[in-house]
Amino acid sequence: MSTAVRRQPAPKPDRIDPITTSVIQGALENIAIEMGYKLMRMSYSSIIRESEDFGAALVDAEGRGLAESAQSTPLQSGPIPGYVRGIQRILKERGDVIRPGDVIMHNDAYSGASHGPDVAFIVPVFVQGRLIAFAATTAHHLDIGALSPGSCGIVEAIDAYAEGLQFKAIKVYDRGVRNDAVWQIVRDNIRASDLVVGDMDAQVAAARIGAERMVELVERYGLETFEQACGALMDHAERLMRQAIAKLPDGVYRAETAIDGYLDSDDPNKKELPIVVTITKKDDSLVVDLTGTAPQVPDRPINMPLEGTADIAIWLTIRSVLLDTEVHGHIPVNAGLIRPITIVAPKGCLANPTFPAPTIARFCPGNQLADTVMKALSQAMPGNVSAGIGNLKVIAFSGLKDETHWVHMEIFEGSYGGRLGKDGMDAVDTLYANTRNNPIEDIETHLPLRVLRYELREDVAGAGKWRGGLGSVREFTFLSDGGASVEGEGHRYRPWGFLGGGEGMPAKLDLIQNGASRALPSKVPYMQIGKDGHFVCYGPAGGGYGNPFERDPAKVADDVLDGVITPETALRDYKVVVSAKGVIDEAATAKRRAARQ
Repeated sequence: MSTAVRRQPAPKPDRIDPITTSVIQGALENIAIEMGYKLMRMSYSSIIRESEDFGAALVDAEGRGLAESAQSTPLQSGPIPGYVRGIQRILKERGDVIRPGDVIMHNDAYSGASHGPDVAFIVPVFVQGRLIAFAATTAHHLDIGALSPGSCGIVEAIDAYAEGLQFKAIKVYDRGVRNDAVWQIVRDNIRASDLVVGDMDAQVAAARIGAERMVELVERYGLETFEQACGALMDHAERLMRQAIAKLPDGVYRAETAIDGYLDSDDPNKKELPIVVTITKKDDSLVVDLTGTAPQVPDRPINMPLEGTADIAIWLTIRSVLLDTEVHGHIPVNAGLIRPITIVAPKGCLANPTFPAPTIARFCPGNQLADTVMKALSQAMPGNVSAGIGNLKVIAFSGLKDETHWVHMEIFEGSYGGRLGKDGMDAVDTLYANTRNNPIEDIETHLPLRVLRYELREDVAGAGKWRGGLGSVREFTFLSDGGASVEGEGHRYRPWGFLGGGEGMPAKLDLIQNGASRALPSKVPYMQIGKDGHFVCYGPAGGGYGNPFERDPAKVADDVLDGVITPETALRDYKVVVSAKGVIDEAATAKRRAARQ
């Protein structure tokens, strides 16, 4: 008598093998990158197509980031998990659910969004009838229906309602059916609607591509393997961050900087506002405490949403300093990286405002927060930071032609401070803002603007063994009547020098009209500018790193030859005697330096 032997199913492995995990990680990252490139190619406006002010990311069903587009800006991709958690919370409160075919639009700065103009389009990913993830894109839109043209420079907004349209988890597609009424409301309430809605359509298409690719990936490996891989990836990223933190000395590291605020205001609560960061390191975790940061400004939009702006500034800076890719190689960017970091921000401060405090101009204050975090970390890792950065500025140019608005947003570069072994980078976006400049040819082809100057700002860099980076000078003129508004920072405070390095140089902005020139503060509400009016924007210079008298005289001579500094500055700041032709008087230089020491 024979007995049939039934084969038992193999036990499910508790851990997924690292090769499969790595392959799935690469697939997720490539999906996010593909979403980003598709969005760039399909977009209408230069802010997405050229400046790359957009984000693309994949998020799991619990709102944890899985991967983000490497070529987009961290301030766009980084907040996407917060957008997802925000829409989940809002829809639950409404008693609504997420279904296949939905596309959800969201820009609520108090529910995960970075600020109102950064609108997300989120596509749920279903496999076997189960919600497993989200594919999402964000992008900065050139107008969002605020009180003046453009979506930056709205520096006089008194509350969230003055900043433009608020989209709080709005289904623009409901189970695959387009909600035409919502799209019509958008068109009727924003300027340059063809441009903006065209960009939004591109976002939807790119997010759908990401969702389709995720379904293909899961079907290839199976849902269980996919979820195990995602868990392993987040655990791996967490281990990397904890190992990096553990190498730091236990202790408390504090730094303080400040933002201009509204320098032309009579109200002391609106200007010269401190940002304070205290980092406590214990074992393999960090607590970042913002206690001491200025109270929110209730009727001006320089407040930073804690989730969407302040947290991204903190996480990105810590990640960049502790896990520099030049040292550590490729670092997976997912929710695991932030697990060891706790953020404390008093309710009602600049970095954790209460609704309806306006937030649309949070960009430059957030960048200053990132710089303050780096200043605090410099005490623990002096070899991994730069000296103070030169902050940025954004100008919204606009005009009206034949009852149709044109709008253009121009991001003016800042600069980095000097670094160990390297001078600061010149004329680049800094820290969490890595957008690109708009080519002059693109500006002059599409807009009634002419770029008269675009050059490096000379003789202003913070002196150091490694000098600070240079800002740029850009001059624009209007070819027809128009207007502009400005949001910026860094006119009042000089970027900090480090380890004996000199401070950098603040930015400045001049307006020339009818032959008269006047200096403008870093924040300017919308103003009309006539034909032939000129904006001249001077970017800030970064701080110096290390003792300037230890700088290699040959490097000083090269800077003189390149026109970066004058022979007089070489003598004053570096005690190097050099001719305009770059010839060093070595004996005189040695004598000057010896006398100084």
